Amino acid sequence: MSLQSLALIENWPVPTAAAAVVRADGTVLGSHGPTGHRFPLASVTKPLAAYAVLVAYEEGAIELDEPAGPAGATVRHLLAHTSGLAFDEHRAMSAPGERRLYSNAGFEVLGDHVAKATDIPFAEYLRQAVLAPLGMTATTLDGSPAKDGVSTVDDLVRFAAEVQAPRLLDPRTVAEAMTVQYPGTKGVLPGYGHQNPNDWGLGFEIRDSKSPHWTGTTSSPGTFGHFGQSGTFLWIDPTAGLACVALTDRAFGPWAIEAWTPFTDAVLAEIRG
Repeated sequence: MSLQSLALIENWPVPTAAAAVVRADGTVLGSHGPTGHRFPLASVTKPLAAYAVLVAYEEGAIELDEPAGPAGATVRHLLAHTSGLAFDEHRAMSAPGERRLYSNAGFEVLGDHVAKATDIPFAEYLRQAVLAPLGMTATTLDGSPAKDGVSTVDDLVRFAAEVQAPRLLDPRTVAEAMTVQYPGTKGVLPGYGHQNPNDWGLGFEIRDSKSPHWTGTTSSPGTFGHFGQSGTFLWIDPTAGLACVALTDRAFGPWAIEAWTPFTDAVLAEIRG
């Protein structure tokens, strides 16, 4: 089956783009563009890293509520961007749990924390815990767990199917990851401004009633996922029962804000139709 709506990426002002839609059982409903092309993921790296952290939790290497990062912060705070750490600096800007401060530094601290607990470098832990079992052979982490992943649409479709129907994790752990942590917390959603509340799960951003937002106007409030500054996104809409991956090689900007929402609405309309 091919989805006509995916061809909208042809109109995006980017050098290269690829996209696909996948159901929980791994059925790819449609794809468009070079799905085997390796793209820098930027922050779409974070859900992959978070999944590895949750594997470490289930293996008993770490606890979600054990201390990690700045004083008073925990693994859970770091995953939910409420540790108080600054965006790109390892310094505290507020007390843990107070504000939703989106933080790359927080994910770097998480990577170090898991590496220390498991005695395995985080990139290798991610490979062993998530990438290899899912057959994501084209995906690598080449630096920061916050932003230095490289992958393909084909690989991320495998990950998106896993999150919808978990095999590597207990489904209850994944349900927790897509549940709002520290409800009512305000903060800035990068690229989309101040959101009150700025809801987040464990490594996944949750749509809820945010406006404006990078998903569709018809996306369910339970939609969760992540977008990246390299012009990439992955969303999972549990109400629609599917996930969508789109990767490009043009930095996020006004073009993406204009293109992504109608694209998602078109995908959802075609499938619902």
